[in-house]
Amino acid sequence: MASFSRSWKHVLLIFVLTIYTAYTAGPLFWVALMSLRTTTEIAHNPYALPETLHLWKFSEAWVNSNYSVYFANSVKVVLSAVAIITLVGGMAAHCFARYRFPLRKVLYFTIFSTIIFPPQITIIALFQILVEYGLYNSLVGLMLSYVAFQLPITVYILESFFARIPADLYDAARMDGYSEWQIFWKVSMPVALPALSTTIILNTILLWNEFLYAVVLITDESKRTLPLGIQKFMGDQLEDIGMISTGLMIAIIPVVIIYVFFSERLIQGMTAGAIK
Repeated sequence: MASFSRSWKHVLLIFVLTIYTAYTAGPLFWVALMSLRTTTEIAHNPYALPETLHLWKFSEAWVNSNYSVYFANSVKVVLSAVAIITLVGGMAAHCFARYRFPLRKVLYFTIFSTIIFPPQITIIALFQILVEYGLYNSLVGLMLSYVAFQLPITVYILESFFARIPADLYDAARMDGYSEWQIFWKVSMPVALPALSTTIILNTILLWNEFLYAVVLITDESKRTLPLGIQKFMGDQLEDIGMISTGLMIAIIPVVIIYVFFSERLIQGMTAGAIK
């Protein structure tokens, strides 16, 4: 009887996961199919499989719609921001987890409290600051905004992981003559690699799709990131559903590739427990 009950629970779990997967992956699969079809074919039968793979649409969207510029801008901004977030966030998290210093709790609470506030309330102040320092409508200003936006949650995630590292590792490193700087690079960072990988992947995916700060802080065509390019592309191709789907897939494919190749590392970092 117990075995029968477990079997039914297993079947029910698989059923629920199948429905959820279809619900979440279905729209992505549909957009992928439409990206390979023309608008005429889609209008004739929106849900049919493509009879001919119109791969030329990707090159046309890439060249004629300035996607190459948008893509390059996104790569520059996102990779730079993620590198700074990871480095600064790792250092801050290490200090909060391993050292006791004046105002430590106040600083940590201040950083953590910024996670509570929605980003919309910071837009006006951020706009004024960037204008004052000549960083408005620049990729550097947008990158720094991304760093400020994502740094608190990164510190929060990494601090809890660094705090689990046994103190014996640090004591052994000090006995071997390591400086505090060497301890950070040769002990903390290698041991915390699963958590670092998780924050890198999450920050990359989130910033790659970020729209709010980009639409407010960037106005020049040559400095648009990919989400802004998609918005402009949808306006230019308002009635061409097939080409809009192709443009969306160009932005989606990098995120899918990141998840396919790094999903295991992401899961390992999110489920990492106490370190032995």
